[in-house]
Amino acid sequence: MPVITKISQQKRDSERYNIYLDEQYAFSVHESVLVKFGLTKGKPLDEWFIDEVVYEDEIRKAFNRALHYLGFRMRSEYEVKKKLLDAGYGEAIVLEAIVKLKRLGFLDDESFSEALLQTQVKSSSKGPRAIQQELQKKGVKKELQEKVLESYTQEEQLEVATKLANKAARSNRAIAPSQLKQKIQNALLRKGYSFDIIKLALESVDFEREEDEWTGIVATVGEKAWRRYSTKYSGRNLNNRVKQAMYQKGIPFDKIDQFIEKKENEEDGD
Repeated sequence: MPVITKISQQKRDSERYNIYLDEQYAFSVHESVLVKFGLTKGKPLDEWFIDEVVYEDEIRKAFNRALHYLGFRMRSEYEVKKKLLDAGYGEAIVLEAIVKLKRLGFLDDESFSEALLQTQVKSSSKGPRAIQQELQKKGVKKELQEKVLESYTQEEQLEVATKLANKAARSNRAIAPSQLKQKIQNALLRKGYSFDIIKLALESVDFEREEDEWTGIVATVGEKAWRRYSTKYSGRNLNNRVKQAMYQKGIPFDKIDQFIEKKENEEDGD
């Protein structure tokens, strides 16, 4: 049976020690493993015992790797497991490391999910559906997803969605109301809000336009459409193309007719 003849501390990592059996380097272990198994000079080691020591050290390596990964930000159990598997650790070792991380409080999917929820709401103003998708991507179990999302109340969702809607409305005054309404609805849907919440949020938005605002909107949309189609069409065909384009941008029929009449008068004047 081989005997430990030398134990030396590594220069690059003071927490690891090289183990020599019968004057030959055999393996290295973390300091905690060294203490746990009572590895001292003169101790005989059989093959089974060596395998157990090496296995325990691999768990320690995986554990430390996970701690480093968790040092940047909170992670889900799924993320840590994938990281360790991708690093080449065996599944049994990874599972042992995860059990230890959970026991010591370094890994907790419920705390992770609650933190992710708050971050997504405060920094990205996301709705519950989008947040649930994020949790699902992080490997959080469905039951836990639903439990955590229960804390995101309808009132809070409506408050956040309303702020988003009004902010979009203020910065898009040059867009026709119907087009703006659709734009805000699509944006809130992408953010993960339900149709019911979106409907209530839109009710708080002032979509009315002053006459001078309408003048600018009609001119911008109409002139763009006119330039686009006047190179290919003329007469009634041009008018119909421009009318269609302006209607799709949410311009009312009476204002479209006024614009077309103005353009025809300009051309007659030429």
